[in-house]
Amino acid sequence: MHVIVVGCGRVGSELATRLDQAGHKVVVIDKEARSFKRLSDTYRGRTVVGFGFDRDTLAEADVEHADALAAVTSGDNSNILTARIARENFEIEHVVARIYDPRRALIYQRLGIQTVATVTWTTDQVMRRLSPQDYTEEWSTPNGELVLTEVLLPDNWAGKRLSGIESQGEIRIVAISRAEKSTIVTHDSVGQEGDLLHIAVKRNNLAKLAEVLNGEGTRK
Repeated sequence: MHVIVVGCGRVGSELATRLDQAGHKVVVIDKEARSFKRLSDTYRGRTVVGFGFDRDTLAEADVEHADALAAVTSGDNSNILTARIARENFEIEHVVARIYDPRRALIYQRLGIQTVATVTWTTDQVMRRLSPQDYTEEWSTPNGELVLTEVLLPDNWAGKRLSGIESQGEIRIVAISRAEKSTIVTHDSVGQEGDLLHIAVKRNNLAKLAEVLNGEGTRK
């Protein structure tokens, strides 16, 4: 993926480094050139001095070809403005904005902007939303055969019964995290955009899980 990270503080520099190490094409934007000193010595991506909501700066970061953008500066307003421009003007699919006021999170999520409040922020959460096709392993049995993984619900499953994802003895949705709350899944549970699924799955069925989530193995 081509990922733009706006803000090169402790969060942005770590995120950019990890994305770079994962093999993604990364561009970091910050208003201060000295902020780039926080990047790892192994960082291979680009840096651009400027503001994330400035169109010329975004153009220099090759925003037209970006697959994802994370706005993680220290200012809520700057992050939200950057995220809205990325979503609405450049139609970037995966956009995340870091905010300090969690009360505003639901407002922006309704606008299609994924937000991560500082009080619950981790780099893993941001990477999960930027690259929802990737799984985060929460736990595994000692022999590694069974894993508990976190998956961001694909848009094609919104409005559908989540039981369609499950396969008896192979794939089981344990819980849903939705709007800062977690609930146990029932047979009638219906997916919503932004749902984070906690799924127990046999490791050798991860490929099957991916097929079902992508719609290739969807069951009615």
